[in-house]
Amino acid sequence: MARRTAPTGHATRGTTGTNRLRRVDRWIAARREFTTATAPLVVDLGFGASGVTAFELYARLVKTNPTVEVLGIEIDAERVARATEQLAEVRTGTTAFPANARVSFVKGGFETPTARAPQIIRAFNVLRQYDEADVPAAWKLMASRLNPGGLLIEGTCDEIGRVSSWIDIDNTTTPLRFTLSLRLAELDAPSIVAERLPKALIHHNVPGERIHAYLAALDDAWERKAPLGTFGTVQRWLATVRAVKEAGWPVQGTSTRWRLGEVTVDWESVAP
Repeated sequence: MARRTAPTGHATRGTTGTNRLRRVDRWIAARREFTTATAPLVVDLGFGASGVTAFELYARLVKTNPTVEVLGIEIDAERVARATEQLAEVRTGTTAFPANARVSFVKGGFETPTARAPQIIRAFNVLRQYDEADVPAAWKLMASRLNPGGLLIEGTCDEIGRVSSWIDIDNTTTPLRFTLSLRLAELDAPSIVAERLPKALIHHNVPGERIHAYLAALDDAWERKAPLGTFGTVQRWLATVRAVKEAGWPVQGTSTRWRLGEVTVDWESVAP
C-alpha cells in the first residue's frame, strides 16, 4: 500500500530542460541493479516544472529493460497537474515519446509515495537547494522505500546537462559510489564539476578533503595527458582515467564507460 503521509520537503525552483539528465539516465540504463530487475519501478523524484525528464527517463530505460515503469513525483501540485496534461498529449501519439509509455505522476516528497517499492529513485537537482544538514534524513527516507538491491541516485548537473555528478546509495542508506560525467568536447579541466557536486560534497571541496584531492588528481592527469589531445579528447580522457587509477584511486568500470566522459570511484575515497 502507498504511504498516506504529508509530503516531506519543500518545492524547489523546478528548473528542468530537454536532455538535461541524459548522462545519469544513460548510467542507470546500464546498471545491473536495473537491467536484471523484473518490472522495475523507477522514480523521478522532484521532476520540476515539466514532466519531460520522466518521459525521457522511460524512453532511455525501456531499451535495456522493456518492463520498466516510471513514476514522476513532485511536491508542487500544479507541476503534477501540468505533467499529467503532458501525459495526455503523449497518449495521443503526437509526441516523440511512446503513446503507451508506462509513465504516471503523483504528488509527494522524500517519503516517495508509491504503491510498491521502487528499484531506482533518481533525485536530481533537488537536495542542492537544501542545507547540507538536511541531506542524511532525506537520504534515509528515500532509501527506506527502495527494494533490497535497489539504488537511490542523488546528484546534480548544469542547466544543459554537460556537467553532472551523483552518488548512488543502497536501501540501507549506505553510499556506494561517486560518479562524474562530463562533455569532453572543449573540456578545460575535470574540476569544472566542482560547482555541480552533490550537496554532501560541494562544501568539502577544499584542501585537506578527499574530494578536493580527487579532483586535483584528475586535473593533474588531464594536464599531463594534454599531448594525447592530438588524437581527440576521448583518448586524452581515457589516458587521464587510467593514470588516476594507476595512482591508486579506486576507479570502477572499463573504457566502455570512461569514453562517455564518465568515471566512477568508491564513495569512501571521496567521502567527507
